[in-house]
Amino acid sequence: MKNHLKIGKKLLDLSTPKIMGIVNITPDSFYENSRFNSINNILSQIEKHLDDGADIIDIGGYSTRPGASNISIEEELKRISEPIKAIKSIFPNCILSCDTFRSQVAQIAIDNGADIINDISGGELDKNMINVIAKNKTPYILMHSKGTPQTMQSHTDYKSIFKEMINYFSQKLELLHELGLTEIIIDPGFGFAKTIEQNFELLNKLEDFYFLKQPILVGVSRKSMIYKKLDTTPNESLNGTTILNTIAISKGANILRVHDVKEAKEIVKLLF
Repeated sequence: MKNHLKIGKKLLDLSTPKIMGIVNITPDSFYENSRFNSINNILSQIEKHLDDGADIIDIGGYSTRPGASNISIEEELKRISEPIKAIKSIFPNCILSCDTFRSQVAQIAIDNGADIINDISGGELDKNMINVIAKNKTPYILMHSKGTPQTMQSHTDYKSIFKEMINYFSQKLELLHELGLTEIIIDPGFGFAKTIEQNFELLNKLEDFYFLKQPILVGVSRKSMIYKKLDTTPNESLNGTTILNTIAISKGANILRVHDVKEAKEIVKLLF
């Protein structure tokens, strides 16, 4: 498996798992404490994430929780453009990922300094996304999902979820490699077009994705696979998140995408 990621002139060593801190510039993300709507609040949270040990910051202006409201491209750009400029100005060494499935947003994010594009749809919701990634040679997080954030939970019927996902990733990787892209991370997409049972099946089989020979990102932080199973809330799901993140790392996850950087970083310190 590839154990590094080239980001511009930087080489991110993935032989030790890295932590990606989440910053949502949205009013409706499922975890209330991850929502930020002013430049000062955004910068304060990023400073906290970096102080707590975040290796990457992931910023997004479109909530992709199940059933989330659809917003215009203009609104998404309005939410993220100035914050990205501010982040790269104040934290120039910060590795910044933009969470978007829209090629126009991705291009402007890249122009403003974003280092990575994190696409929940793998180019399925905007066919021009792959062209933008190829043109800019931008590191790309390729996630598995089906449908849209508004419909994805009606697309959980699989004959064999693992076989279908391997086929999906294999086809996408072949296309990306043909376009000369090598800096690709795969994300199984926990919670996206998957039932709670399917999420746990994938987590338990995470090492089977080694077959794809790409770094693996896991994002289970405070998600419904935790709080619904425990009959609690996102706010009360830190302990469950830490347990599942520990399992993910033990099964070979290279990047954890989290709301709580300090606790995730402690997992890495204890295991490596």
